[in-house]
Amino acid sequence: RVAGCCTAPFTAFDYSSNQKETNTELSEFSTMRLLTHNYLQSNVRGTEKGYPLIIEPSEVLLEESPMDKELLTKMLTKIDYSAIVAAIRQLAPLCSTKEIVLPEVPEDLPSDTNSLDDAALANLHTVLFDVHVLEGDLVCPDTGRKFNIKEGIPNMILHEDEI
Repeated sequence: RVAGCCTAPFTAFDYSSNQKETNTELSEFSTMRLLTHNYLQSNVRGTEKGYPLIIEPSEVLLEESPMDKELLTKMLTKIDYSAIVAAIRQLAPLCSTKEIVLPEVPEDLPSDTNSLDDAALANLHTVLFDVHVLEGDLVCPDTGRKFNIKEGIPNMILHEDEI
């Protein structure tokens, strides 16, 4: 099920019982996927080109999940695909040392994503939904400002002087 790294404990709040639960299993909502990365940008004051953020990973996890072909083909029309390809290249050196195999994806997407074969869709699903960055930094390409990723959560909060 999981290849690569260990998981960090996380706390979830169960509203039905008003109790906190600490779990050492990876939650499907607890870490930064490459899909998430595709929507993040630096909003530091004076930043003109805060997207896409550069990923400097120190811990990556590959966790397989079931593919929803309809959702995937819709998402492909909404993402910046060149940023996904760049993110894969940024993760590749660390993944190769952890024996995590990132699947090959097309350099460019066809204008009609419904024309992609099942193997290409499976590979795209893997990189968008199954690759998690657990630890590392996101770096603004304009200012060099680093946003820490800890336990799979990117801290995008700006300092007072950056607002």
